[in-house]
Amino acid sequence: MKEHGGEVWQQIYTTNRPDAGLAIAKRADAAGAGAVVLTTDLAGGMRRETQSLGARADTRDCSSCHRQGGGYDFSRKKMFDGIDQQGLLSPTSSSLTWDYVGRMRDVTKKKLLIKGIMTAEDAVIAVKRGVDGIIVSNHGGRAEESLVGTLDVLPEIVAAVNRKIPVLIDGGIRRGTDVFKALALGATAVCIGRPYCWGLGAFGEDGVAAALRMIDDELASTMRQAGVTSVAGITKASLMKRA
Repeated sequence: MKEHGGEVWQQIYTTNRPDAGLAIAKRADAAGAGAVVLTTDLAGGMRRETQSLGARADTRDCSSCHRQGGGYDFSRKKMFDGIDQQGLLSPTSSSLTWDYVGRMRDVTKKKLLIKGIMTAEDAVIAVKRGVDGIIVSNHGGRAEESLVGTLDVLPEIVAAVNRKIPVLIDGGIRRGTDVFKALALGATAVCIGRPYCWGLGAFGEDGVAAALRMIDDELASTMRQAGVTSVAGITKASLMKRA
């Protein structure tokens, strides 16, 4: 936050020891984070087949970059600095319940969002549990390959929330037209993941700025072509679903 010059949000991976996630939330609260985002969209884990296949063709010595051993290497993640890593094997837990939201509330008074909501039913429960916002997300579609797209479920979730809390969305946002569609279907804001990573890998900081600028420029162009003069004026009237 010191380098950024303003608030940032803390994303929480609960780990297989959820108390570790609570410790990170408590630390973020003390540091003045703008919000805490509880990640729930990988509760069942995932099989990254493409990564596994690619690893077979990689002849480099993994130990030059990664600590070797069973489970996930938490020492590589700065967010776990100072956190007891004894017994940590996975970034996620398959035994979370809604009560964990209450436990998270006990350790932080910052805005609390849940990332990974994909049904209207869960959105209603999130509102009842008093969260400050939700992020419609399927973790980039990588958890399992038959998941529906986030845009497909966004309308029913927006309707279920009924403007009680903000509804953000991520997953497959690659162009300004994607942002336009999400806003038209009722999203409060749109989250970007993969594009800025591509920009960073290609041209560093300038690449990140260029990737985000391209999305902004495409959104503005789409708005002009749709005859919309403000973000607030983007509605589903500008969309037509293919049969």
